[in-house]
Parts: sequence; structure tokens; C-alpha cells
Amino acid sequence: MRHIQQVHGERRAVAPLNPDPQWPKGYFEVLSECGVPAHHQTFYAHWVRQFFHRNTEKPRRLLTANDIARYLDAIRKDPGMADWQVQQARTALILYYEQFRGISLGDLSVLDAPLKEQPTKRTSQRSQPEQPPVDRVPPPRDLPQLLSVPVPQGTEKGPGRANMNALRNAVQNALRVENYAWKTEQTYWLWIRKFVAYHQGRKPSLLGAPEIHAYLSHLAVNQGVAASTQNQALNAIVFLYRKVLKKDVGDFSDFPRARRGRRLPVVCSREEVQRLLRVVDGVEGLVIRLLYGTGMRVSEGLRLRVQDVSFDRNEIIVRGGKGNKDRRVPLPAALREPLREQLDWRKALFEADRKEGRHEVELPDALARKYPAAPYEWRWQYVFPAEDFSTDPRSGRVRRHHLHEIRIQRAVRRAAAEAGITARITPHTLRHCFATHLLEAGQDIRTVQELLGHSDVKTTMIYTHVLNKGPLGVVSPLDTL
Repeated sequence: MRHIQQVHGERRAVAPLNPDPQWPKGYFEVLSECGVPAHHQTFYAHWVRQFFHRNTEKPRRLLTANDIARYLDAIRKDPGMADWQVQQARTALILYYEQFRGISLGDLSVLDAPLKEQPTKRTSQRSQPEQPPVDRVPPPRDLPQLLSVPVPQGTEKGPGRANMNALRNAVQNALRVENYAWKTEQTYWLWIRKFVAYHQGRKPSLLGAPEIHAYLSHLAVNQGVAASTQNQALNAIVFLYRKVLKKDVGDFSDFPRARRGRRLPVVCSREEVQRLLRVVDGVEGLVIRLLYGTGMRVSEGLRLRVQDVSFDRNEIIVRGGKGNKDRRVPLPAALREPLREQLDWRKALFEADRKEGRHEVELPDALARKYPAAPYEWRWQYVFPAEDFSTDPRSGRVRRHHLHEIRIQRAVRRAAAEAGITARITPHTLRHCFATHLLEAGQDIRTVQELLGHSDVKTTMIYTHVLNKGPLGVVSPLDTL
């Protein structure tokens, strides 16, 4: 229940002082109580985090309405920021202080005025009588009106405004016709939505090369994104125009490019890998050992089907890897028995699902239409299934999918901490270790290239940084003294 107190002579909803604010759980609870939709709450938290990131010189509880005003004025000047976003940031910070922390911000009229119109520090406050400020926060009965997030420009109906629902359906259909992955579909739509929002919600069909150049330049110059991020945005926008709108937007060779830095992969020593593997067990431990023993990406390892594991040939077939390419990798002898035990357990789970009529599995491409019985066959089942059933975001069918990547990521992070490894370790680090340790053992680089599935040997050559070749093969003059 929100408490009403007098603030500068007017009644405003200010919660009691919260001596133990639990961020962000408590903040989300307050947002729900105030009527903020669940799908908007993460954006509210984003504005609060960004505000604190820009104001680290003072404790958070001592920041004032003037500090918030300076922050709002700064984001107003961002050409890619819409008015509804500034209003959302304003509301998020008011709710943080007055509803979550129970700290009154006092005069809120400064939040709606440009910074140059605010009184400066040189203004003599003694020479002017103090005027009661205008309180712009409504009483509790009007709180939902304050919290109603304005509709972003471009979702409103009208000439020149993009219909985002229709645009999203068109983009999804085009991506699925081209057989793009589900993650790519999500990523492309994110960039297309940001591109439309940057141009105030105008229809993409009314925009052209100059607007695309302006947005890509904004990413590189104002937001400082990485080169790969800028290229990802470019690919999404080019797909929108060429595949969805059927419009030629010309060449993009002259816009400002984000600088591409040279980064070396994180690689663990053999001793560190041994310490890591000692502290993992269960299905996560089996997957982690498989990633290191085969060099597969985590998504490739989790998507393994029963028929992809060949014990007779001592190999694993990776289906539909990066670039939709298949390849073969060795089946480690140390994992033969653990994999057999996993498949025995998986077989029992499959039989239990079949008795309930819930043993259907998702198939790639159009194989389910070509072979209607295949989704119910044992050989197509995932080797590492999820514990429960989930809804396919594309078809809407409820099926047992494979384990989620985040489960392996968390297991690797916990194991690295327990093993005392200070480097930042992820499941992909195991792939780096696989390649590096093979090259250290004398394998030729073209074989490693094939095992990793690289199209160009130049990509594989980055792992030669740990060998006694190149810069690290040179003896330091300090060691010769």
C-alpha cells in the first residue's frame, strides 16, 4: 500500500523509507504493484542502471532530481532516442527513488525542462523568495496514467508510419523461406526494429541508402559498437531491403566502419583442463568433456542425434554446423562407455515418452514433411534431452527439446571457479583448447581446419600463437644475458 505524504505543500505518493532495498527483485515487485507490464520492466531497470553508471561520483541514495535532470537532458540529445524513451526513463527513476527506496525527490519540475533553462550555481537563492515548486507526479489514483508507457513512434497507425506487426511477420516469413536459424531470426528482427526506431518509426520502404548510412554511422561513431556488431546490423538491414522489400539500396563501402581489433583466443593449459574436468560430473560433465575432446561448438554438441554417434567408426557427425555444413570429428575413446550409458538412459526416457504419445522430436528443414514417421523414430532423438517439454516458437508444438546452452555455460563457469582458473572460461574456450593442443602435439594445420569446420585456413592459424613458431618462438634477449 502506497503512503501519501506532503511534499512541498502537495500530496504525492511516496513510499516509506526502505532500509533494505533488494535490487532488482524488490524493484520489479514495485513495478508490478504500480501496474507496469512485465515485458516493460526490464527496460525500466535498464534506465536505472544506466543512470547509476553515469553518476558514480556520489552514493546512489544522495543523487537528486537535478542529477536525474542532467541525465534526461543527455539522452534527449541522442538522435536515436525517441521522446517516449525519455519519458520512460523519467518514470523509471521516479519509481526507483520514491516508490522503491522511499526517498522523495522533491521538486520534479526540473525533469521536464532542458538543462540550460535550469538555474545555475551562480544564481543567488537568497535574493529570490522560495516558490513552492510544481509537483508533476499525480496522486495514487492517477498513478497508472503516469506509468502508461507511450507508444513508440512507428507503431501508431498513420501515413508514413511502419506497421511493426506486419513488418515482423514479413521478415519472419522471408527468413524461414531462406532457412535461417532461429537465433538469426531473432537477431535480425532486433536490428530491424532498432533501425526503424532510429528513424522515428517511418516505413522502411520510404527510407533508402542515406538513412541506412546514417544509422550505421551512428552505431560506429556514437555507440562505439564492435566491427562484428556493425556488420551484423548491416546484414540484417540489407536482408530487409533485398529479401523483404525487394528494393536495391546500393553500395555500403563508404560508411564509417567500426574498428576491427585483433583478439587472441583464451586457451587453457593441459593441466588447467585436467583440473576443470575433475570437478564436473553428470550430464554437464559429459557434454563438457565432449566439447574438449571433439572441438565442437556448444550448440553442435547439444544438437547431437542418436544416429550421429558411430561407435564402430569411432566418429561423430556434426550436422548443420556453422554455415550449414556437415563435418566429422573423432569420438574420444575415453567417452565411449559414458556415451553408451547416456544412450541407454536416453532410450528408457524415449520409451516412457512413447507410452504417453509424447515422443515426437523436431527435425531440421522439411524432413518432417518428407518423412512423416521420422519425428517419432529413435534414431532422430537428441542425445542430451531437456528435462521437460517446451513449446516450439515456430510451429507451436509441444515437444522435448535438447538441453539449453545456458546450463552448460553455467557449469563451465562454476567449474572454472572451483578449479582456481583465473581466465574467463566459456564452453567455446574448450574448442580453442582442442585446436591448440592438437597443434602442440604435431597435427598439421589443415587437419585441424577440417575438424573445426573453418572455411579458410587463416581462421585456424590464429591458434599457432601458442606454438614454438612466430613471435613466441623467439628467445627474449633478456634470457641470453
